Amino acid sequence: MLRDCYRLAIAAIARNLLRSGLTLLGIVIGVAAVIAMVTVGEGSAAKIQSDIAKLGSNMLIIRPGQDLFGPPGSPTEQRSFKERDIEVLRAELNGARALAPSVTRTL
Repeated sequence: MLRDCYRLAIAAIARNLLRSGLTLLGIVIGVAAVIAMVTVGEGSAAKIQSDIAKLGSNMLIIRPGQDLFGPPGSPTEQRSFKERDIEVLRAELNGARALAPSVTRTL
């Protein structure tokens, strides 16, 4: 019984050789595409995780608030920490080993 099914399948493939070849090619291309997409996705996830890990698990970034008036980048929108804010942070953050204020601007 099983041999008859096997012979019938081989005969059908031999009769429709082009169709069988194109079907096989489609399956191979589909599997390769899925493998490639999974690999790219996993690689991207690993890259993002390593970039986040480089920041350090013990780092806290604090940014000043923004005013709601004026267009983006206008002097009314830009706020910065004052020296008093830095002193308060140093006094209140008991477990911090270091505090490094920095200033960045966009042109």
